[in-house]
Amino acid sequence: MDVRTSGGQDGVPPESPDAPRTPRGLPARREPPRPDGAGVLPDDLPDGLVVADARGRVVCFNAAATRITALPREDELGRPVEQVLPLEDLKGRRWWKVTDPYGGLAIRTGQPERNLLLPGGREVLVSARYVRARPAGPVQRLVVTLRGTEARRRTERSNAELIATVAHELRSPLTSVKGFTATLLAKWERFTDDQKRLMLETVDADADRVTRLITELLDISRIDSGRLEIHRQPVDMAAAVERHVRAHIAAGRPEERFARRIVTPLPPLWADPDKIDQVLGNLLENAVRHGEGTVTIEVAPARTKTGDEGTAVTVSDEGPGIPEESMSRVFTRFWRGSKRGGTGLGLYIVKGIVEAHGGTITVGRSSAGGAEFRFTLPAGVPAFMA
Repeated sequence: MDVRTSGGQDGVPPESPDAPRTPRGLPARREPPRPDGAGVLPDDLPDGLVVADARGRVVCFNAAATRITALPREDELGRPVEQVLPLEDLKGRRWWKVTDPYGGLAIRTGQPERNLLLPGGREVLVSARYVRARPAGPVQRLVVTLRGTEARRRTERSNAELIATVAHELRSPLTSVKGFTATLLAKWERFTDDQKRLMLETVDADADRVTRLITELLDISRIDSGRLEIHRQPVDMAAAVERHVRAHIAAGRPEERFARRIVTPLPPLWADPDKIDQVLGNLLENAVRHGEGTVTIEVAPARTKTGDEGTAVTVSDEGPGIPEESMSRVFTRFWRGSKRGGTGLGLYIVKGIVEAHGGTITVGRSSAGGAEFRFTLPAGVPAFMA
């Protein structure tokens, strides 16, 4: 952004004897009138902005710069920029001495963003632009932008946690696979057929576990980058719920533990069948593993947040439920409701899939005291078929 100043020579406003002054005797900053049209004032910017004139004196110090540096701008206007921002790199070198914007190479146009330190060790992201009246001419204005590092640090911590979790979750099954395959290769003749079958079944189960984890990682990557693809087809939500319940019963769970409530007629639903299966599977597995008592699945017509026709699915149990203070973190990465295993990524993926369909998902407490998850998907056909 090219921020222009008006007034006397070198961009310094002319002074008058009766002009208001700061405690240091410098002219106090007068807010310029708001420009017409698409003009933007420095204080409108979300990033810190510091502008120095041709002499290296600060002529603009916006509100975000005050917030980031904790310096009162009235005291900084008119001072040399290297004194206002005594920046150092992470090796302790003075940044202004290294970059030398006014006396360095005349072909330079600025400095790329980098991490620098303010006095006290506070880290900020700094970039600079050298404004010249002509190519290779002297610097007329030095424009410096400042940004806090908190958001980047949170992202870096989240990525580090993801890597640590993945490494931990992969180590166990891969160790098992390696151990069993090495044992079978070295001592094949010593084992009976039943022993071999048991070891191969364990290897197969661990391979499935690794495959599920890799699928979760790919889903997270697509959700975070906004590239989660939805292939819409007609979906019978009641039949999908029944299929998942039957799978749990076939796996050995008692049929009386599941209650289905289907409110008909349901509106037509176009969604990605595989993604909906992933959502239902995760919510049911979560209720069975972490909840207690009867798991109730209700499918009913509902209105979306925009007031359109939709379908709502509610999965609830009769367990201890989720503490009130934890409900805001349920759909974040690595949240675990108990110590009964899992990567803590499932509900984060569920939320991403539901929102990719244009739906919403909430968590609360059921009438029986357990956890209750409810997601709503908009009904209707895709736009290209309307």
